[in-house]
Amino acid sequence: MVCDICGQKDAYIRKVTETYGKGRDLLVIENVPMVKCPRCGESYFTAETLHEIERIKLHRKNFAVERPVKVAGFA
Repeated sequence: MVCDICGQKDAYIRKVTETYGKGRDLLVIENVPMVKCPRCGESYFTAETLHEIERIKLHRKNFAVERPVKVAGFA
């Protein structure tokens, strides 16, 4: 895959977990495809991925499954 930032061909997709909001409004989206380039070091979401994230956030009640999550603070 070609990196949109530097134009090199070594970019690849990795799956990441992203969080949005906080407290009772926290939304965790798993397996989000992120483009990673080992040449220039950049990581970014494609426009298509960003649109899908916004769609999930907008319709979170239809997509989200409630799960208990342990949260630790960095001291």
